[in-house]
Amino acid sequence: MSSTIVELDLQRPAERAEWQQLLTRLGIHNFSHREVDQIDFTLGLYEDGELVGTGSAAGNILKYIGVCNQASEPGVRFNQIASALIDRLFQQRIFHMLVFTKAQYSASFQHVGFKELAHSDQAALLENGTPDITDFIQQIPRTTQQAEQRVAAIVMNANPFTNGHRYLVEQAAHANDVVYVLVVQTDASLFTTVERVQLVKAGTADLNNVIVISGGDYAVSYATFPAYFLDSPASAIEAQTTLDARIFKNHLAPALNITTRYLGSEPTSRTTAIYNDVLQRELAPTIAVKIIERKQVAAKPISARDVRQLIKTGNLTTLDQLVPLPTAQLIKQRLPQLQARIQKGMKINGN
Repeated sequence: MSSTIVELDLQRPAERAEWQQLLTRLGIHNFSHREVDQIDFTLGLYEDGELVGTGSAAGNILKYIGVCNQASEPGVRFNQIASALIDRLFQQRIFHMLVFTKAQYSASFQHVGFKELAHSDQAALLENGTPDITDFIQQIPRTTQQAEQRVAAIVMNANPFTNGHRYLVEQAAHANDVVYVLVVQTDASLFTTVERVQLVKAGTADLNNVIVISGGDYAVSYATFPAYFLDSPASAIEAQTTLDARIFKNHLAPALNITTRYLGSEPTSRTTAIYNDVLQRELAPTIAVKIIERKQVAAKPISARDVRQLIKTGNLTTLDQLVPLPTAQLIKQRLPQLQARIQKGMKINGN
């Protein structure tokens, strides 16, 4: 039996159909633009001219991995695909990779060198390569005598950083000795990760006990979380948040002595409401979860979504009421670039 691994071109209808038919037979049915458009490359394993395995990568995230199990040694096919994906990413100088997969497949990935970071009944998150989560935690700044201090954390997208975000940070800073603000790392937002970290740092510069860092690969983003193997959007949010909470609880919080996590109340977003509910369920009682009522302007909660709508229309008359001065300055300076991102298809709805 002859086998070969080749790159598939999903822009070609015949190859896309063959790829999709294989994955459908394997129980994967979600081929939405949200999932497929993020793919950078796809590999296919052929045996005697038949496609029997496949795997894709989006950045450093592996997804759509599946092999036909009719052979006597399906593990061999899985190892071939996984090894080929890793080799290809190494060639692109990507040395750290993640995989989100069904929980029952975690062991298969561990057999090819992945380490499980967290799992739930539905899904598992694993990593391979360097820098890994140990390296990430070691480079986070600490204060002296942190083990004896009250330490809290906030995870935010801050797309962009608003007066609502600022209010949440203020409340945490007043009640704790140290507050970590982890900014979700994804460039699937209107504002890039670099811009968002910059805005959070500038917007909290006067709060001496606040430490702002990028969440790296360990504050998982809805934008990059592959949900192709889950049966509904609600399942995707539940699985993502559960993994996010367990990474935080089992890895980040103990290393940094974090005992409280702060959240903003969520009166409008179903996604964030689910997120808050899951975090309360997963973190307590080990980590206290404190929900702060959202800051309002004109009897309406401040929303980053509303700020993005102002950017889209170019009507910035109410901007200064919604965002700190550094955020307002950046928006005014880069308004044409931000509007160009929206015109090119960057989505501005959502949280």
